[in-house]
Amino acid sequence: MRYTENAFDLAELELRARQDKAEEEHQRRLMEISEKAPEIYRMYSESIRLNYALLGNIGKGRSGADISKKIAEIKDKNITLRRTMHEMLKACGYPEDYLQMHYQCEVCRDSGYHDGVRCECMKKLLKKYTTEEINSHCSIELHDFADFRPEYYSDIPVNGEIPREKMLSIYENCKNYALHFEADTSSMIFYGKTGLGKTFLSSCIAKELIDQGWNVVYGSLLKLMRQVEDERFNRTTGDTMSIMLESDLLILDDLGSEFQTQFTDSVLYELINERINERRPIIISTNLSIKELNKKYNDRIVSRITGCFRPSFFVGNDVRLVKLRNGIK
Repeated sequence: MRYTENAFDLAELELRARQDKAEEEHQRRLMEISEKAPEIYRMYSESIRLNYALLGNIGKGRSGADISKKIAEIKDKNITLRRTMHEMLKACGYPEDYLQMHYQCEVCRDSGYHDGVRCECMKKLLKKYTTEEINSHCSIELHDFADFRPEYYSDIPVNGEIPREKMLSIYENCKNYALHFEADTSSMIFYGKTGLGKTFLSSCIAKELIDQGWNVVYGSLLKLMRQVEDERFNRTTGDTMSIMLESDLLILDDLGSEFQTQFTDSVLYELINERINERRPIIISTNLSIKELNKKYNDRIVSRITGCFRPSFFVGNDVRLVKLRNGIK
């Protein structure tokens, strides 16, 4: 994946903030111990002095029995001192590691690099901020599940189904999907006419998962396809395709709205096929029926969608018109 320059800047700022926070918390604990348990603080200071003495002797670069003996003595003294200090901390009701630095990532100590290689925590931040940059161009507003209003759907049966009950069931399924999401959770497709809440519930899932820390790419298929095409033909820079392929969840809104070409069909198939093969979930919403999908897309795309996605069929009247009639903004 190619990360954006802005993502590197934001990731480095985040890591510096984490280091500063760890240092501030460490200094706060030291001050607390110096006031409440000065003997423990004295041992801590002596331990630091011994560490410097050890480094000084090692750094002299000389060999011999005397140097080796001195280094061993310093090590043994420091081990004994720290053991006593840990026992005293426990006796005072503190954890043994209370006076150690506590980093969010202990591997790289929140530096972003370990043994000259980019740490996983750095990669995660770069992916997060690059994804956020793509999502920032999306016109879809994120919502909470608490914003769902079942009263916008009729309780009068239509073709043997009560829209309100049907939509409450879909709402619960979406909520459970988000609350119990895993990296290999199944893919879903939302069918239904415009204004029935497909985009709304997709955005609720996106918000819940982003709040949980998952990497989610969401947007209208029209805009995302346009970005991929512009990047592929060097009209702009970026790596939207890789980011969509590698995200924890990809949400493609309004399938069928894109200007369909051989290129867009190939990109759509690649997205669906690779993510399905890698067991990475997708949520697709469309105003098209299954019959209309069969007419519009080739067999490979339709076969993947109908065979690998859990369908939800949205019913009711256009929520926007219902709100308008009731004077609700």
